[in-house]
Amino acid sequence: MAMDFEKIKAAAEGYKADMTKFLRDMIRIPGESAEEGGKIKCAEAEMKRLGFDRVEIDPMGNLLGYMGTGKTLIAYDGHIDTVGIGNRDNWTFDPYEGYENDDEIGGRGASDQEGGIVSAVYGAKIMKDLGLLSDKYTVLVTASVQEEDCDGLCWQYIINEDKVKPEFVVITEPTDGGIYRGQRGRMEIRVDMKGVSCHGSAPERGDNAIYKMAELIGEVKDLNERLHNDPFLGKGTLAVSQIFYTSPSRCAVADSCAISIDRRLTDGETYQSALEEIRNLPAAKKYGAEVSMYKYDRPSWTGCVYPTDCYFPTWVIPEDHPATQAMAKSYEKLYGTPRIDKWTFSTNGVSIMGRYGIPCIGFGPGKEKEAHAPNEKNWKSELVRCAAVYAALPTIYLENK
Repeated sequence: MAMDFEKIKAAAEGYKADMTKFLRDMIRIPGESAEEGGKIKCAEAEMKRLGFDRVEIDPMGNLLGYMGTGKTLIAYDGHIDTVGIGNRDNWTFDPYEGYENDDEIGGRGASDQEGGIVSAVYGAKIMKDLGLLSDKYTVLVTASVQEEDCDGLCWQYIINEDKVKPEFVVITEPTDGGIYRGQRGRMEIRVDMKGVSCHGSAPERGDNAIYKMAELIGEVKDLNERLHNDPFLGKGTLAVSQIFYTSPSRCAVADSCAISIDRRLTDGETYQSALEEIRNLPAAKKYGAEVSMYKYDRPSWTGCVYPTDCYFPTWVIPEDHPATQAMAKSYEKLYGTPRIDKWTFSTNGVSIMGRYGIPCIGFGPGKEKEAHAPNEKNWKSELVRCAAVYAALPTIYLENK
């Protein structure tokens, strides 16, 4: 039976007010990483109200909502945690009360990335309403946790512990109206330099760890200019993001210094190669710097601790992959020719595809530039558009598989 794309569009438009209310309800509940419990319960209630066939909260605190009973599992992932609000003076409205007008919904999490959860939940509802669910597939909508703290940790847990393995996953992070098929990876590097303290009145008696680190920081800055540039994903980058020290007092030479490096990895780069690049810098060799990768072990909102290395692999899905083609065709049937591109930032795809090889394709409401910015907003029309495309996608994928 051929799908009626006009019906799908009309159904999505008909849920605009419901989607707006759902998004505003979630925005009103603060929920930074490891503090998402209130938001999870809000989304759980909405899934149950809309008649999802099965709704679960796993031991880590991720929400998993299932629609349908078919063999092929297709997942739509959205992380429900947000960053903080930063300097409140930079906001022109209450970031948690938010606002709405005829076109927009404002508030922390509107684009990054609770709008994607809203569209996915209602996309599944439209599948059910219009009889698009078949015995061939089941849809999973996740509201995942701790992404802002540790991208993909939630899906490490979902895959390894919940034993959930979809055929492919739609990443519902904001895509500025396009379809995104990859992103650079990243990792968090720490460099430690040791010194010997002495009285600041006679610095020659000591060994100043800050001076040693200053040499290395200059070399890191130069290394950034030489990193590999991939034709699709772009260039790998390095940025010194934090600096720490120890010293007996402000009148003493520092006896240790450490920095954090935000390393963005383009296609072909690995955590091993990135660590070796720092270890091979002249100052690192000269002063015996210790170069390591951070680990993440913060308890989730349920108290679950699931330690991992702070390594978030690069991933790219081919443009001719069936999931990419199905997403493009779904968009085309509903709204015209899509734009195929990539993210600048990182998503849970670092685990889903980067670690486990499960294909990911990105399409979500909102704009990248809204992420982590004051006065964050999303657009009602984008919630509608994404819900409609999500609803059409599984049938088109299975027809062309």
